[in-house]
Amino acid sequence: MITFEVIDMTCAHCVGAITKAVQAIDPAAVVRIELASHRVDVDPGEASPAQLLEAIQQAGYTPVEKPDAGKAAADDKRR
Repeated sequence: MITFEVIDMTCAHCVGAITKAVQAIDPAAVVRIELASHRVDVDPGEASPAQLLEAIQQAGYTPVEKPDAGKAAADDKRR
């Protein structure tokens, strides 16, 4: 799972545009978007994080990749 924060995603149109952009480069990708928190989670099929970031940028948005929250929680449990 790759997570991006997209602060300039503000409406349903933005959600659709980002989903379309991601799936255009990776049709197998599963996209989950939380508009209120400006969070975009992508479970990619074949695309790399850099390719996904670029696709979102090409759609006109400014994504910032966030560290994997699930991995961070697992690391905390091991300590």
